[in-house]
Amino acid sequence: MEQHGFKSFESLHKKSVSDLNWFWTSALDDMGLEWFCPFSKVFDDSEGFPTTRWFLDGKINITHNCLDRHIRDGHGNDVALIYEPDSGCHDSNQITYNQLKSLVDRCAASLNQTSLKKGDAVGLYAPMSVETVAVMFACFQLGLRFAPIFCGFGEHAVVDRLESCEAKILFANENLQRRGKSINTGATALEASKKLPLLEHIIHLDTDQWEQFLNKGTGTAPTIETEAEDPCMIIYTSGTTGKPKGTVHTHAGVLAQVGKELRYSFDIKPNEPFFWVTDIGWMMGPWELIGCLLFRTPVVLLDGAPNHPHPDRLWEIIEKNRVVTLGISPTAIRLFMNQTEGKGVDGYDFSHLRIMGSTGEAWDEASYRWAFEKIGKKRVPIMNISGGTEIMGCHLQPYPVLPLKPMTLGKGALGMDVHVFNDEGNPIHEEVGHLVCCRPAPSMTKSFLNDHDRYLTTYFEKFGDQVWYHGDWASIDQDGFWFLHGRTDDTVKVAGKRVGPAEVESALILHQQVSQAAVIGIPDDLKGQTIVCFVVAEEEVTEEELQNFVAEKMGKPLKPKAVFKIVELPKTRSGKIVRGTIQRAFLGEPLGDLSSVENPNTLSTIAEFSKS
Repeated sequence: MEQHGFKSFESLHKKSVSDLNWFWTSALDDMGLEWFCPFSKVFDDSEGFPTTRWFLDGKINITHNCLDRHIRDGHGNDVALIYEPDSGCHDSNQITYNQLKSLVDRCAASLNQTSLKKGDAVGLYAPMSVETVAVMFACFQLGLRFAPIFCGFGEHAVVDRLESCEAKILFANENLQRRGKSINTGATALEASKKLPLLEHIIHLDTDQWEQFLNKGTGTAPTIETEAEDPCMIIYTSGTTGKPKGTVHTHAGVLAQVGKELRYSFDIKPNEPFFWVTDIGWMMGPWELIGCLLFRTPVVLLDGAPNHPHPDRLWEIIEKNRVVTLGISPTAIRLFMNQTEGKGVDGYDFSHLRIMGSTGEAWDEASYRWAFEKIGKKRVPIMNISGGTEIMGCHLQPYPVLPLKPMTLGKGALGMDVHVFNDEGNPIHEEVGHLVCCRPAPSMTKSFLNDHDRYLTTYFEKFGDQVWYHGDWASIDQDGFWFLHGRTDDTVKVAGKRVGPAEVESALILHQQVSQAAVIGIPDDLKGQTIVCFVVAEEEVTEEELQNFVAEKMGKPLKPKAVFKIVELPKTRSGKIVRGTIQRAFLGEPLGDLSSVENPNTLSTIAEFSKS
């Protein structure tokens, strides 16, 4: 803002969306991205918003920007990664840029000895580890498409994804260490490979096979000059119906969007450790690794659970590594809010913490304030961001230099022309409506892999081909702050009153004896729909008490028809409540693909509830 003479964030944001040529040229220059060949034009949307091309004629590579240039500039001995393994493995260790680049080069040289050619896909079915990071950057280095798969998925989910992207090589773990137990993921990979005729090799990263593979490389495998629009990644969305959607992302698009977000929203700096509790199989894994290493910010890799082998593991990691930026979900916060063992959050020194982050699900105010007060000590701002796998980044994000309200997502992300539309497609304020984006961004996928019609239907059918419809309920308050209210396909309409499940869930969680909640709508002859709730709650609280509690907080018309207590809620591997699947289970409908559901056994309990 100082550099370009802007007096307010609002004026900067307005310019960033009205003049995309100016904004992206200025932002990329400010980020210090290095191009092998500069772009001649920022973007070309002459064939339509859905297939906008970016940074025409430019040549760039993620690995060059995240590793090679730092070593060239004398930072090879700086710490790139801090690996925190699952219990029972070995102590944490620090990996420098020189060490990581050596692994990347060896991996790339060995990949060159296979049948792979530029543009081919390489699958990864492994946890957050140094080897995982090396494989990812080796793929980028050679112009291959990196296709990460969450290491907790079963055979069916692995087959779906590797078959879709036609992967020729799969890097996997023979065994996954979780909470002191060994899970034979190698057997899952082997069974999957029998259904994948194009898959030529499986290399296990946690056995001698990894070192044997690295030793096959001969000569060097220099970082190639990829075109700006060359694909670098295929990341699958975690939807729970139908086939998983493969979103395709490019070298320049990812660097531009991720770099912008981590530089401006998180103010990351060299040598200030960054720790986001996530997995390589979700967008946030590659997002943090690419964005942080772009700016020489060390990344803490957590392999395993944040509360095992002891309840204080998360707090211990933050203190030990003097973490400056912490990313954590509301679900994890609610887990730690109820912690009764160990020293707890108050027993550790977080004076080095400067920024917190969150994404993926709606906050409730009690959890948000607990994180702000207990972890951040009322001085650390929470960058609550929201976007999606399909844009490899955010539509909405706050900034540390701006005021915040509890649970807000700030005032819109730079370069993102976001609005709230009503059903007729008109912009609205101080009402809940549809989150839309009216101009393209560099990181937006231009299709779903092998399914372009589904892509167009998903994002451009509702409001036309010039408006990206994201499928979230959102609102902008009188002060211009954004808030999210859940997915549009989850909305409940009771006697003409539309309410987001997240709002009712937030009300339930205000009850001292409720730790988690999921809300669905079911058909009702009188009201059209009525509310049914599922809660993780203490034994002594009654369902009738919780029904009345919601009525008190939300109004009598929104009193739930039923509240059921359950041991755990069905969620995706990334911690999102699968409301649609819960609804189908309760109504006795086909459940669809459950590959992304971490605990599908809970759905049979929900089906039994419906009989009562």
